[in-house]
Amino acid sequence: MAHAGERATILDIMSRVININNPSKVRNYHRRTIAEILRHLMGKTAVDAEATDMAATLVYALRGIEESVEQTAKAWEKRGYWMKSERFLRDWMWVRETAVNIEDVIRHEAWDLFPELMADLLSHFSDIELKSMTRKSDTWDGAFAKLMAEPPTELPW
Repeated sequence: MAHAGERATILDIMSRVININNPSKVRNYHRRTIAEILRHLMGKTAVDAEATDMAATLVYALRGIEESVEQTAKAWEKRGYWMKSERFLRDWMWVRETAVNIEDVIRHEAWDLFPELMADLLSHFSDIELKSMTRKSDTWDGAFAKLMAEPPTELPW
């Protein structure tokens, strides 16, 4: 605390910082984004620029889910919940492989394989109820160019 005559700093006043972007919220945000993109993509009849941006956004959202899963697992491991952590990691193991598969389809323009990947994704996001679309097109605008500017992700197998 500040002594008499000194000004209190923000650190003196705040007892703790609360992270409002906890892994669960981040994971749910990405899950909702993926569910909405899948709904948009199902209405497409051809692979256009918007579809490629949406597909690239799926890769980024899946990566975000993977990162949030790892954060959650680490937190549980710190508390000694080893079994819970392992089970959780196993439940989400499909995320990395799916992200890499979609990225591979995008990079090699193998769009004939994309519908099957979308169908696999749908099974993981069928629990998300979409009464209204909340994601705007700026969510995915430019994602394809951004992904193509990055080096390819190493294959997990």
